[in-house]
Amino acid sequence: MKFGRRAIIFALMFFFVLAFIPANSAAGDGDHVFIAPIEKEVEKGLHAFLKRVIKTAENEGADAIIFEIDTPGGFVAAANEIAKLFSSTDVKLISYVNQQALSAGAYIALNTDEIYMTPGSTMGSAAVIDQAGNMADKKAQSYWIKAMKGAAEQNGRDPLYAMAMADEEIDLPEYGAKKGEILTLTASQALEVGYSEGTVKNFEDLLEQAGFAGAKVTHMELTFFEKLARFITNPTVVTILLSVASLGLIVELYSPGFGVPGIMGLSALVLFFYGHLVAGLAGYEALVLFMIGIVLIILEFFLPGGIAGTLGALAIVGSLFLAGGNIVEMGVSILTAIAVAVLASIIMVKVLGKRMKIFRKLVLKDSTSTEKGYVSNKNRTELIGLEGITLTPLRPAGTVLIEDERIDVVSEGSFIQRDKKVKIIKVEGSRIVVREINEPTDK
Repeated sequence: MKFGRRAIIFALMFFFVLAFIPANSAAGDGDHVFIAPIEKEVEKGLHAFLKRVIKTAENEGADAIIFEIDTPGGFVAAANEIAKLFSSTDVKLISYVNQQALSAGAYIALNTDEIYMTPGSTMGSAAVIDQAGNMADKKAQSYWIKAMKGAAEQNGRDPLYAMAMADEEIDLPEYGAKKGEILTLTASQALEVGYSEGTVKNFEDLLEQAGFAGAKVTHMELTFFEKLARFITNPTVVTILLSVASLGLIVELYSPGFGVPGIMGLSALVLFFYGHLVAGLAGYEALVLFMIGIVLIILEFFLPGGIAGTLGALAIVGSLFLAGGNIVEMGVSILTAIAVAVLASIIMVKVLGKRMKIFRKLVLKDSTSTEKGYVSNKNRTELIGLEGITLTPLRPAGTVLIEDERIDVVSEGSFIQRDKKVKIIKVEGSRIVVREINEPTDK
């Protein structure tokens, strides 16, 4: 009995002591931190990886996710999707800029709760550049400047510097960005303007300054398939794949059987859809629509009219747009691929076709000229001037009897009744023209 009372008293004292221990004692050994790299170019495939990182961290109750950033930038559309992904989680997000966070990389960093930089690292230079390497139009620039401003404001940072990273009209000479230049902050400058919570020597120093010293660290790495998806979903690679697909299929149409060009074309399309499926950019509906398009094109070989082939081509193009996500980018890629395929086809036929044996097989050298004995149909010029009787009405086509031979003819355009006398006045290939002979009437 005494033992039971002592046990109860001991338990009460134990829980009483626990009640006075802070629940978050400067992030002790019980903390769990995830770290994930954001490297190379920012594109759509990166979004799928970061989505997996955040979902895994949420499922395991992580206290923070640290993104190790070293990127020269990338595509605005991909950066926007990543920013939306960051805003959808309650897990603390920290940027660890260990070399550079430029352009889209700076925008991603600004969308995290805290930023830490290593000595010598930089952040900024976020002007919008089009695919030709020129400054984007004013509409795109205005949108991006506002996006940079919003990213800074939502995490309590002065938006002026974020805007100066994208707007060359903002004058900040004290930070090396005179009017006409865009801002890039060093680690010390970022700390000075409040864009960095601290300058750290290494990852362990970051954990200490961020309050996660001694925390359990889980490193998230890209799988082989995610790396492949990131590579394939790059707009430049997409254009190359579609060009190879277009060229391969065009060459295959002019080649006997099914060979290397067709295999290359289909392989390029398989890679395109595989990368976009793995990256989470396309659903199976895009793949189904593509297969429907292929079936319709095959049916075109057996059905007259061209409707099946047209619908098949539209279905394939529609599946590419559906898989690509961004209509403008995909439209540019498709048009570029078609132009490249047409140009390459012309070069192969006109130039390489004369020099290389493999391409000579694709070109028909024989011409079906009359001089070489080719005749598409018998030219009955000997019939000109002969007369006959109509066996059927000519409306204007019909049949006449000439010297016991039934011949299909056409009138000059007028209607000629049956049993009328006609004369052949012209022969144009298979077209035989007759004129009615008006017999004189008795007076």
